[in-house]
Amino acid sequence: MTVSNRRIFLISSLAVLAAPRLALAHKPTLAEKFLPQLVNTRRKDWRAGNLHVVPDEFFLYFMLNDGLAIRYGVGVGRDRLYTPGTFTVARKAKWPFWRPTQAMIRREPEKYAKYSDGMKGGPDNPLGARALYLYDDKGRDTYLRIHGTNKPGTIGTAVSNGCARLTNEYIKELYDRVEVGVKVTLHPKQETA
Repeated sequence: MTVSNRRIFLISSLAVLAAPRLALAHKPTLAEKFLPQLVNTRRKDWRAGNLHVVPDEFFLYFMLNDGLAIRYGVGVGRDRLYTPGTFTVARKAKWPFWRPTQAMIRREPEKYAKYSDGMKGGPDNPLGARALYLYDDKGRDTYLRIHGTNKPGTIGTAVSNGCARLTNEYIKELYDRVEVGVKVTLHPKQETA
């Protein structure tokens, strides 16, 4: 068993033992369905250690073994800003620096132009307490992130500029579980008639 497989096995074992207490260990700032829960996805093809974001359900799955996962509630990108695909966590940061993209500044200059030089990490930073940086298969930064937010009311909504967000307390948990190099699948949104 490799070090990585041992780590996933240990995380899986601990998650199973902690499952009844996982959601209760935190202040209920979210709707109950968005609190972290151990679930059986019945998806044997979703590999342990990887992440899956299902935007229509507003859930992120951190995969364990045999289809088990820790499911977190998330906020996702607005309709035209959400980018499905498979990415790699190329780096992680605690209290990350943030700078709006040029596209964000063009779309909403009144909101983002004042931050064109960026903002150091801290509780008021839009990336929150932690960030996972998603890169494409050519090793390029996509500017997509899985990050924290201090606005729990945005969990379960499609309001961001393309990123997936968890509350700061839950991104801290996820950050500690996720290794650099894991795959992240942002599943497509379902077409609505």
